[in-house]
Amino acid sequence: MGDVLLGGFIMLGAALILVLIFRKFGIGAVLGYLIAGIIIGPQGFGLISEGQTILDFSEIGIILLLFLVGLELSPARLMRLRKAIFGLGMTQVAFCGLALFLLIMATTNFTFGAAIALGLPLALSSTAQVLPMLQSSGRLNTPTGEKAFSILLFQDLSIIPLLTIIGVLSRAPAEPGEISGWMTAILGVAAIGGLILAGRYILQPALELIGKIAERELFIVAGLVAVCGSAALMELIGLSPALGAFIAGVMLANSPYRHELEADIDPFRSLLLGLFFLAVGMMLDIGVIADNTVFVFGAAIALVVTKIAIIFGLGKLFGMDTLPALGMGMLLSQGGEFGFVLFAEAEQALLIDPEASSLFGAVITISMATTPLLMLLVERFTVKRQDDDVELDSPSEAGKGSVIVVGHGRFGQTVAQMISGAKIPVTIIDIKPQQIGLSQKFGRKVFYGDGTRVDLLRGAGADECAAIVFCIDGQELDAGSLEMITTSFPNAKLFVRVFDRVHLLEVKKAGIAGAKREVFESAIHLARQTMIGIDVDESAIDAVDREFRQLDCDRLEAQRAAGDMHAGKHLGFGLSGANKRGD
Repeated sequence: MGDVLLGGFIMLGAALILVLIFRKFGIGAVLGYLIAGIIIGPQGFGLISEGQTILDFSEIGIILLLFLVGLELSPARLMRLRKAIFGLGMTQVAFCGLALFLLIMATTNFTFGAAIALGLPLALSSTAQVLPMLQSSGRLNTPTGEKAFSILLFQDLSIIPLLTIIGVLSRAPAEPGEISGWMTAILGVAAIGGLILAGRYILQPALELIGKIAERELFIVAGLVAVCGSAALMELIGLSPALGAFIAGVMLANSPYRHELEADIDPFRSLLLGLFFLAVGMMLDIGVIADNTVFVFGAAIALVVTKIAIIFGLGKLFGMDTLPALGMGMLLSQGGEFGFVLFAEAEQALLIDPEASSLFGAVITISMATTPLLMLLVERFTVKRQDDDVELDSPSEAGKGSVIVVGHGRFGQTVAQMISGAKIPVTIIDIKPQQIGLSQKFGRKVFYGDGTRVDLLRGAGADECAAIVFCIDGQELDAGSLEMITTSFPNAKLFVRVFDRVHLLEVKKAGIAGAKREVFESAIHLARQTMIGIDVDESAIDAVDREFRQLDCDRLEAQRAAGDMHAGKHLGFGLSGANKRGD
């Protein structure tokens, strides 16, 4: 027990010191974890020797990361991203894999099979490194972030064919009862279907029951059961356990309890991901690098440059602007953690020897270390650095506000200014660093974070505030999310900006205090100005205004009661055929 505690103290202490130093210089946490692992590992001072054990355990952090990402992606959003996943993602893996295979064949003495077993895994990027970067910068839901995520998701899916290719090329004698690649694919499809059914008919009712009991720790248990169970199922049939966790997250993306699950599981994810990179640093074979310094660093540079060039070209081909495409190439330029797994499989298949596995494992680690430095360039050149001095403070640092305004774009700015003008204390939250920087230039303090998360709102003082106003663009704020917020903060009245009448009917199910369609009032005022401009009598304008508003309310009520947007057609105003959707 004493050895375990001492080892934990050494690992966490080294990580704390190095990450603080690297954060101080704006380089990022990942490089700090890697350097800390090298220093305390068997190749450094030898303070910790169980690097592989720690690596195996900490891979749970990657699984939790994919689960949390899945919670952010509803099935409808995944369908919207299918072109990027199976178009951009597939071409990235194929083109990068082919280019790196040809590069290895042209510059080394490896055999055809060895070059494939080494080149194809190098096409994969580090989900564990890239996704936290996108999340912490608030860019996961941006167009560039979604494309990068789509590539990473397809890379996880590509583990199946990559393992199959290694199996086909294997020179090792087949083990009795070994599952073929095609059978693995069939079992994978069946497992995904089973997870979807289990999420809908088992896990969802279980979460509803836990919600009624109101025991918060049970949410943690339920979330970890879902993650570990789905990951174990995928690993059992030879697929990526992270893929199983991701599917479990997607199945709960529309659950009203997803924010509670995120808040409860995220601390485990952060700690285990840190341990993962710490273990990668500990496993780095310094002796191999010392004996092959030129090759390792040259190969790492070639890997990064090749992937940047190809991903940049694919980004342009798929309609991205030059700087975002270049930024995405730099973001995904490193080798990934699944490369270690595939190298181990290739070693067991007798395609490569242990020295080659260590050599290219070092190449992946060095490439990972370049990413934080490249991202500094991305920050410098893909953004006009208007946010150089942006203070991304947590809402927990805000003073007590009577009203919390979530979203500070063109709509939220007006709402926040009017409420502040009435001498009411306002706490403003936005997830976009650029918007926060712009607001700071005009003297407005905006706090950084996802204002739809229950834990973040609680830190901002939602337990004691009078109202929460959601001024978020689009339709992603649904009734389920709002119900969780109303349940968590019963004393706060919720007001919501909605996209159109469909969105309005959806959010009203949550029992909120009020909602307003974002263009409804401005359209009415423009119509009034037009009628005034063509000399329509003001009393007639007022009468039309009142009648239109009343008929619109009646039509909304008819649509709500019937659950059908076609209901209340006879209440259309001014035209013989009313719009089917409306504003």
